[in-house]
Amino acid sequence: MIFCRFNDNRLGLYEGIDIYDVTAALDVLPACRYPLPEYDLLFANLDKVLERAKAIYPQCSQLSPLDVKLLSPVANPGKIIAAPVNYQKHIEEVKGDAQLHQNNPAHTITIQKAGLFLKATSSLVGPGEGIALRHLDRRNDHEVELAVVIGKKANNVRAGEALQYVAGYAIALDITIRGTEDRSFRKSPDSYTVLGPWLVTADEIPEPNSLYLNIAVNGERRQFSNTNLMILGVEELIELASSLYTLYPGDIISSGTPEGVSPIVPGDTIVAEIESIGSMKVRVRAA
Repeated sequence: MIFCRFNDNRLGLYEGIDIYDVTAALDVLPACRYPLPEYDLLFANLDKVLERAKAIYPQCSQLSPLDVKLLSPVANPGKIIAAPVNYQKHIEEVKGDAQLHQNNPAHTITIQKAGLFLKATSSLVGPGEGIALRHLDRRNDHEVELAVVIGKKANNVRAGEALQYVAGYAIALDITIRGTEDRSFRKSPDSYTVLGPWLVTADEIPEPNSLYLNIAVNGERRQFSNTNLMILGVEELIELASSLYTLYPGDIISSGTPEGVSPIVPGDTIVAEIESIGSMKVRVRAA
């Protein structure tokens, strides 16, 4: 199934070419009081919500995706975990461009040595909210990535079992300000993590490590690759992340970007696509 969050936190089921407003399915969620859970309530109860959504959607109102403001399909991730240098050709382009590596050795080593990093959850937006660039005196780059959303609690998971813990997949844009500071700092401004356009449940994508992905800026293709070129696949990323962190429903793993990263500026329009997920249009403005 494919579902989205739109407008004023409405829940949508994407079926055919339309979005069905199945917000009423959220009534199956349990009530919560302070202190709130450290996971996303929707993803902790996803099977129940989608079962209800599937039952009611034929009677629900229909909307065109062009007529709604698409938000991030995950509202409350406990963590956004990102994978640096997870494509060999991207490592090579970073090594060869001082504007990218900024003489920081952490930018030119393999992911096995670099490990993972965290992005602020406050950086998360949907495609309809757009990217608001900061520090326009510095280079801001786009990075298209496959996003993996966790569906159930996972700790010290082995790669061979990792896909059992995935709720679904989405397109991610990992926006970065170039500089010498730590990645987490430069990649965490508001709107610098774009997730969308919706979430495709894991059963729809049995092989996430073989998906074409690309990005175009103002109609010019900048990045084009396949997830089969990732150094660590989805299973290995989950294994690595869960070796240090307990993963909770709604946690997001952004799996790294291929070569072709390049600058974006206010006024640009980005279109990012991943096979079996779809495409999302994101507009760029100044903060």
